[in-house]
Amino acid sequence: MKPQQSHFFAHLSRMKLINRWPLMRNVSTENVQEHSLQVAMVAHALALIRNKYFQGDLDPYRIATLAMFHDVSEVITGDLPTPVKYFNPAISKEYKKIESIAEQKLLDMTPDVFREDYAELIDHHLHTEQERFIIKAADVICAYLKTLEELAAGNHEFELAKKRLDKILNAYQADEVNYFIQAYVPSFSLSLDEITQE
Repeated sequence: MKPQQSHFFAHLSRMKLINRWPLMRNVSTENVQEHSLQVAMVAHALALIRNKYFQGDLDPYRIATLAMFHDVSEVITGDLPTPVKYFNPAISKEYKKIESIAEQKLLDMTPDVFREDYAELIDHHLHTEQERFIIKAADVICAYLKTLEELAAGNHEFELAKKRLDKILNAYQADEVNYFIQAYVPSFSLSLDEITQE
């Protein structure tokens, strides 16, 4: 059987060409592909923490896979900066529509036999509320880690972003988020020598 040609993965490969934080001066640039891997790792950890310590029953492997795909629509929309995306409710609502259209365009590129499988990964409406929360929390944590890295490198451009993300993380009041922040986040403000010392 001859495979159906698809441009799906050629589009996904362009995630590495989309830089995040486009309105801010960056000491170290970060692209959407790098960000998605980090979000997947953190989301996996949040699911494990919830399961081990807080009576959760999440599938960490499913969560990690969903997180890898959480920003794929940006290969079509680009990365709209947060201050623009959330400037007012009307813009946020319209951008959600644009994201849905972009997700559907990507799904239309997949071979018919795999379409439902990729819809399960890409279409946020098919994720549970708990899955969406864990992935969003991981996304915010990763943005917060980026601010810590930039500030540690002397880039004060990220001070207000850090304060805004601090408020969001505190508002979650989620045990697994608090655990992750206490256990892992302090190391991100340290140098390589400091995190490798015995």
